[in-house]
Amino acid sequence: MSESDKESNNVIWGGRFSSGPSAIMQEINPSIDFDWKLFAHDIAVSRAHAFMLGERGIIDAADASSIAIGLDRILSEMNAGTFSFSRALEDIHMNVEARLTELIGPAAGRLHTARSRNDQVATDFKLYVRDMIDRLNTQCRRLQWALAVKALDCADMVMPGFTHLQSAQPVTFGHHLLAYVEMLHRDRGRFSDARRRGNECPLGAAALAGTSFPIDRYMTAELLGFDRPTANSLDSVSDRDFALEVLAAGTITVLHLSRFAEEIILWVTPQFGFLKLSDAFTTGSSIMPQKRNPDAAELIRAKTGRILGAFTGLSLVLKALPLSYSKDMQEDKEPVFDALETLSLALCAMTALVKDMQPDPVAMRRAAMSGFSTATDLADWLVSRLSMPFRDAHHIAGRLVALAESGGVGLQDLSLAQMQSIEPCINEDIFSVLSVEQSVSSRISYGGTAPENVRKMAENWCEFLKEERGSDPSEGPY
Repeated sequence: MSESDKESNNVIWGGRFSSGPSAIMQEINPSIDFDWKLFAHDIAVSRAHAFMLGERGIIDAADASSIAIGLDRILSEMNAGTFSFSRALEDIHMNVEARLTELIGPAAGRLHTARSRNDQVATDFKLYVRDMIDRLNTQCRRLQWALAVKALDCADMVMPGFTHLQSAQPVTFGHHLLAYVEMLHRDRGRFSDARRRGNECPLGAAALAGTSFPIDRYMTAELLGFDRPTANSLDSVSDRDFALEVLAAGTITVLHLSRFAEEIILWVTPQFGFLKLSDAFTTGSSIMPQKRNPDAAELIRAKTGRILGAFTGLSLVLKALPLSYSKDMQEDKEPVFDALETLSLALCAMTALVKDMQPDPVAMRRAAMSGFSTATDLADWLVSRLSMPFRDAHHIAGRLVALAESGGVGLQDLSLAQMQSIEPCINEDIFSVLSVEQSVSSRISYGGTAPENVRKMAENWCEFLKEERGSDPSEGPY
């Protein structure tokens, strides 16, 4: 360790320490390698704090002004990539303060009045998480839009609906896509809830007990866009619920993406053949020239482990920590940074995949017609036309399925005589319900797969999302 680095560390810790940290301590202790990402948030927090100190007369107005000018200069340097970060200064807070001292002299030392790195980092981190929630919410909405637009185009496109990955009943491709629009809406609700609950400002809690200076925490909270200051200083510096909550919401979101990615992976196989993806989202094989691999969908599916792992990892960091702050909490940022940025990328990739994929209506209809998928329609006909109890109708429909299966034909291919050999009261009208088109058209209950329902729901979503986007004029086109 150089003498200058030792001197820097003495400045950080003050007069209590007579020498610098060991070499191994220099490796394990710094966080600047990753918390540099908080630079814009840290400067925003310092600006708000300095302004409040000046307004309250805790520091001179001239010093507050100098601090603000210096912080703006540092932000410009960081945005331009010309700022030099030092590991000897440990973290983003001390790197900013050291550069501020170089720029404005002793006045920089007044910035840390009535605050600690404990409340400072909690505030920085909350601002980062809040910004990421806003980004993820927007990206979820863009994916909803892509799905709703595609659903509107495919409102009449018949495909098999599955349970247990076995052919169950016909649905439309548009209906299937709208299921993910609903999931994403719940995801967005969880992000919004997390944002609302976490939108309280820790700044001013100081190290753990508050401060004796006459600060105005409501002022700094308002300047930073928080709803209010946090109410307990111990909780303020030790709370990481806001990070855990967004990771939990993010985990559920990526689970939804992974389920859809899995379906896309299945659907582009020759065995299904429901979708085609362009060269932009597939790759080839180094040895097999015929291959077209859905790597984008596979990578989205794989991201689940990283995001769930981040939630689990942070939970384990926090699970046994006594109040208030412990250095263990330095381990909070890397997994959160990685998880939220990974989820952001996955949402972008899935949105692009949805826009790119081309459904094959012929293959989908052919698959929908297999597996006796209109057997429930047959049972419903027996109930509605012959006033048969459903359990009896279910039994007769099952016998007709067995008859068709033994003959290697579909239900619609059985003759009337064959059907009447099982149930004599069946008449020609039965064939009106055995087509897949008739099946989906009959599902008119709210939330059902009838094309008219799907079309209306897709239009409603498009209108809702368009209006919601219109409330944010800064956002570009989808």
